Amino acid sequence: MNERMPPLPADKMTVAQRKAAEEMTGGPRKGVKGPFVPLLRSPELMDRLQRVGEYLRFGSSLDQRISEFIMLVVSREWTQHFEWFVHVPLGRKAGIAEETINALAAGRRPPAMSEHEQVAYDFCEELFRTRGVCETTYRRAVAAFGENGVIDMIGVAGYFTTVSMVMNVAHSPPPEDKSVSALASYPL
Repeated sequence: MNERMPPLPADKMTVAQRKAAEEMTGGPRKGVKGPFVPLLRSPELMDRLQRVGEYLRFGSSLDQRISEFIMLVVSREWTQHFEWFVHVPLGRKAGIAEETINALAAGRRPPAMSEHEQVAYDFCEELFRTRGVCETTYRRAVAAFGENGVIDMIGVAGYFTTVSMVMNVAHSPPPEDKSVSALASYPL
């Protein structure tokens, strides 16, 4: 599958695109990668989305393990290779069990999740399937994460859905980073 929106050469960028690319390169992401390659076609949207993503990845009320877990659930939901390959190592580092990662990769409910992973999984799966959640699922999520955490969980799921859609339409390739090449065996 050919990449539809490859990286833009600097000499082909508009002034706004160059400015957005420079700001991203100078920030915590250290470059225009992943979803930001196609999003650079709309530099203002890219800038706003990357700020949302920065909050959700590095500043939300959720434990990093739960945020990474939700990112994997969403990556699998959308069969988004780039996000999957980037977030599996981060999920491992945050404490997600290999058995859980393998089950998600196979499209199955992980059998041995922590209580908070179960709540997040059930919440996301119901939200994807029904476009909402029932009172029981909502109350479980509030009990586990608080109202702020529920909103942040929706934010993580929504943001990663957005970037997954962008990269799926753009045919963005998985990262070329050799440290994640072993993940190619996952059946996404």
